Amino acid sequence: MVIGDVSAPPEEVAAPEVPAEAEAGEGVDAPEEPEAQAQADETQPSRPAAPTEGPPRPSALVIVLAFVLFASVVVAFLGVFAFGLSGLQEHRSQQQLYARFRGLLAPASLVAPSTGGVIPADTPVALLNAPAAGIHDVVVVEGTSSGDLLQGPGHLADTPLPGQGGEAVLVGKSTTAGAPFADLARLRKGDLLTVRTGQGLFRFTVEGLLAPGTHQPAIRANRGRLVLVTSAGAGGVGGLEPSQTVGIEATLKGKAVVAPPHRPEKVPLSDVPGQSDPAAWPFVGLWLGGLVVASAAVWWLWARLGILRTWLIGAPVLLALLWGLSNEAMRLLPNTY
Repeated sequence: MVIGDVSAPPEEVAAPEVPAEAEAGEGVDAPEEPEAQAQADETQPSRPAAPTEGPPRPSALVIVLAFVLFASVVVAFLGVFAFGLSGLQEHRSQQQLYARFRGLLAPASLVAPSTGGVIPADTPVALLNAPAAGIHDVVVVEGTSSGDLLQGPGHLADTPLPGQGGEAVLVGKSTTAGAPFADLARLRKGDLLTVRTGQGLFRFTVEGLLAPGTHQPAIRANRGRLVLVTSAGAGGVGGLEPSQTVGIEATLKGKAVVAPPHRPEKVPLSDVPGQSDPAAWPFVGLWLGGLVVASAAVWWLWARLGILRTWLIGAPVLLALLWGLSNEAMRLLPNTY
């Protein structure tokens, strides 16, 4: 019997023997996956880094543009303050002064209103009414510098108070800080003015307009005269000229009261109608320097906190500094403007 070769089925074909070392993972080098991944990463194109939120990097152009923006914001805010916000500030000051003065006039008050001698600046001394000029219960303070008149009309300290013997002078602004004397030109001969002081209520009759530089003759001690002074230059900036002032003259109806002694014999140049207050320059410089430092700090915060948080932190600080700067800069304008 011949026994032939019998082929084994395919599924029964024996697999090649694998050494035990290979099964245990010994002696066989595995592919180095980290190095291969690194090589693959090198072959891929690099992606640009995402831009970070913040201000542009300082350069000559950026610095110039930042300076132009800074100057523009300051000038714009000064204009808004002079012709708008200063009026709101004056209105608030008038409310406070009115409450204070009415309290001094009350019979139960232990302190009487000041009526003469050396009166501290910013003290309420009178209540002025001139219906034909749109003036109703306007409080007059002592002092006529540009800073004093931000609160309302002021009394020239080297003149008697209205109702006392002699010529009393009240100075007010015509354009800024609420412009309480803007409509003085509406007053006509015969119009009635009233002024209440700590010595009573006094009535005056308008006599007419006083041109700039007009000097009235002296009057008797038992007679009273009132002059209201403001700017009257032509055009929007004409009142900035110190010589462009105009006065309304009014005479007291009845006899004048006696003025207490020790009234100042002269006032500083900054209190003269039409003059500015140069003493404000150092304060303007300080406020401006603080604004520059704060602006640089806001720029620095922008790069670290983002625009929203920087705005929440920096906006109130910058607004307060702009307000203080504008308030001091107003003192550099003529006191009648």
